[in-house]
Amino acid sequence: MKDPSTSGLDRIDVKILRALHTQGRLTNAELAARVNVSPATCHRRTQRLFDEGYITGFRADLAPAKVGLATLVMVGVMLDRSSPEHRAAFEEAVLAMKEILDCVLVAGDFDFLLKIRCRDMDDFNKLQGEKLIALPGVRQTRTFFVMKTVKENARLTF
Repeated sequence: MKDPSTSGLDRIDVKILRALHTQGRLTNAELAARVNVSPATCHRRTQRLFDEGYITGFRADLAPAKVGLATLVMVGVMLDRSSPEHRAAFEEAVLAMKEILDCVLVAGDFDFLLKIRCRDMDDFNKLQGEKLIALPGVRQTRTFFVMKTVKENARLTF
């Protein structure tokens, strides 16, 4: 039976995706047992889900403070012009900056919203003064220091 919200996937595919999304370190044998298929079938299906782009990768979630990046900053960016060329130049520059974790094009008061991790406020101040304001087409930025994270990187529900 196909899940209407995930066209092209049957119930076993959805079970595989849900299991891996919750616990990405499952071995193929554990995953196969969990979704009630043979290990060979599970491997073929998981590989197909990778090949078709349903699974984009695996990674470990790190504790930011433990790796020296305790300060979370959100930055709203307004560009001088919102033309496709200006957005593309800004996006290309952002992709080269390791400090920026997320960059999304938004509707509203800003053109882009950036999520940045840094050591502390001094570290961010240096980043702001040397790199952020020098990004192509930036007219104005608005900075929000995160005081408390209530929910972050929640799992998708489907």
